Amino acid sequence: MSDLDNKITPEELEAIRYETHESDLAGQSEREYIVVKHDLASEESFLGFNESSIDMINERFARQLRVGLVDVLRSTPRLSVEKVRTLRYQNFLQTLKPPLSVNTVKVDPLRGYSLIVIEPNVIFSSLDNFFGGFGSSNVNIPSGRMFTPTEKSIIRILLSLVFGAMKEAYAPILPIEFTQIASEINPQFAQIADDNDLVLVSKVTLALSEGVEGSIYIVMPFVSLKPIRDLLRSRVQTTEENDEKDRKWRGEMREACLDSRLDIRINLAQMPSSIQALKAMKEGDVLYFNKPEDAWAEINGLPVFTAEIGSVGKNVAVKVNDFIELKKQDRENASHERN
Repeated sequence: MSDLDNKITPEELEAIRYETHESDLAGQSEREYIVVKHDLASEESFLGFNESSIDMINERFARQLRVGLVDVLRSTPRLSVEKVRTLRYQNFLQTLKPPLSVNTVKVDPLRGYSLIVIEPNVIFSSLDNFFGGFGSSNVNIPSGRMFTPTEKSIIRILLSLVFGAMKEAYAPILPIEFTQIASEINPQFAQIADDNDLVLVSKVTLALSEGVEGSIYIVMPFVSLKPIRDLLRSRVQTTEENDEKDRKWRGEMREACLDSRLDIRINLAQMPSSIQALKAMKEGDVLYFNKPEDAWAEINGLPVFTAEIGSVGKNVAVKVNDFIELKKQDRENASHERN
């Protein structure tokens, strides 16, 4: 095909001219065009799922890690989990100060490499606990200090606990395996992503003794979780064991609710009055009003059903006629009046 065959036809030119002209042929108002800037080199900052899925995984990870620390260190640490953050990799590195235990790991089957960063307070406090101390920590250490062989052994133990807890946390979604690739004390030497790439930062703070706190960071490249976004979109799935526990818990809660006692009040009628009229009333006065056909049965101030008042033998009785379906706004108003 020649170059002449690839040229735009007169009809196509006319269509382009018509679409981009300031006004149409009928003299209507000017067309508005919205120009959206798009950088093909930029990275999408939306994973396509709620980040609370990662928060739920981190909560599960913290529980499993605490159990491991209790077994190994014979202490009961307090753990707190922060909400996951999405940061530029260079911005995350700026928040860290060496020396740190910066471990590059491969998480199969996720793509790329991840980081597990352990602060010195966690290492030294764990070391003291491991040898029977009270978890004290040496916080005044120079930035270029290397870890000793004994401290490296504690780091390996901590990494083993982190790997096991993470595998348990991700087990309901997909099985993962950890492989340690390298270890550094300066995070600037651990380049798992470019400076402007997005990473997901999960932070768990540990208090292994009174007044001593340290954090463990789990850093995953943004792109590593994209292949499993469909799994994460459905949040954290539960195992069959958890499903059985949930069913048992729901059943027990239902039985407990059915045994709850409620106070039912029968409202025969309502009539308007004023404060002046009430102040003027005296003993023996009679109030006249039109009695409605049905009374209202109320529970906690909310009308539940209409009823007829009667008697059975020597007892006053209530016959249920019909249940009352209230709109949401009516329920809110009744609740507000009751409070």
